[in-house]
Amino acid sequence: MAYDIATIPGDGIGVEVVEAARPLLELSADDAGCAIEWTEYDWGTERYLETGGMMPEDGLDRLADHDAILLGAVGHPDVPDHVTLRGLMLPIRKTFDQQICKRPAVLYEGVESPLRGYDSESDDGDIDFVVFRENTEGEYADVGGRAHVGFDHEVAVQSAVYTRTGTEAIVRAAFEEAKRREQRVTNVTKSNAQAYGMVMWDEIVEEVAAEFPNVTVDRLLVDAASMDLIRRPDEFDVIVASNLFGDILTDIGAIVTGSMGLAPSANINREGAYPSMFEPVHGSAPDIEGEGVANPLATVLSGAMLFEHLDERDAADSLHRAVEEQLADPEAPRTPDLGGHGTTADVITDLRDRL
Repeated sequence: MAYDIATIPGDGIGVEVVEAARPLLELSADDAGCAIEWTEYDWGTERYLETGGMMPEDGLDRLADHDAILLGAVGHPDVPDHVTLRGLMLPIRKTFDQQICKRPAVLYEGVESPLRGYDSESDDGDIDFVVFRENTEGEYADVGGRAHVGFDHEVAVQSAVYTRTGTEAIVRAAFEEAKRREQRVTNVTKSNAQAYGMVMWDEIVEEVAAEFPNVTVDRLLVDAASMDLIRRPDEFDVIVASNLFGDILTDIGAIVTGSMGLAPSANINREGAYPSMFEPVHGSAPDIEGEGVANPLATVLSGAMLFEHLDERDAADSLHRAVEEQLADPEAPRTPDLGGHGTTADVITDLRDRL
């Protein structure tokens, strides 16, 4: 089996980590008896600065026929984030109905959390949870507008949109994942303050939960959930949350497990009608662009999630094993975000040897 994978390295360190990770994905695929054929698209902020568009007008049409998409990062210090996100990443997620954003957070052996008492030597310090974030609507639905711009009575309206279809899709995906894990879902909302959309969300959680009688459901407001991810992260298993809340909680999850450089993610089209997209959570990191020290592990782990989505389990498992072995090895190279002095190339070379 040969898979046609689109790559969009994008901006900043996205270009560096995608270039570094691609040979490892090829090697894992080859060992698993499949192959990857890459199609690279040099879209991003440099293109925007030259042409006024993050991608060409037919960009989505060109992506639609690929088996999956590997994205590096989007963002540039000279362009507002709402321009870059709305010009590339968000149109892909929405047009391809990538309703499910799945973001695992794992404290690997050999990595120490900045939280006191959480490390690989702790008896009860295992942090291993996954956030299911609604990915196409909610607070990022882009419904609203501005009027009387520049005048004292200027007004901006930003509306959150929750549909039964979108909410049920993410909630059901979370419960299905919980069945495969520890049978526990934490539903995170703010229904005490948002009495329409979030209350409907809670009601849908109750309806879906009735179909999964063996799954325990915990309910937390987003402020309490943020606190508890710092106070007791080891007690979480599967978290389900809206677009904005999931975005915030996954950044907390990434840092309590050691580094944003270890955080992968998947944007999944549930029906398989469009390609799904895989990307590291960390962003374009312009402060370290060009220094050769970006952590490629989040991109490698995103590649493992890509293989899982394609049902190429052997390829996914080999990447996971290599990363786990490297992080557990005190002599292995580490990038500065993990307290080391290694380069991106050092980490990749070591992973290749382990593969």
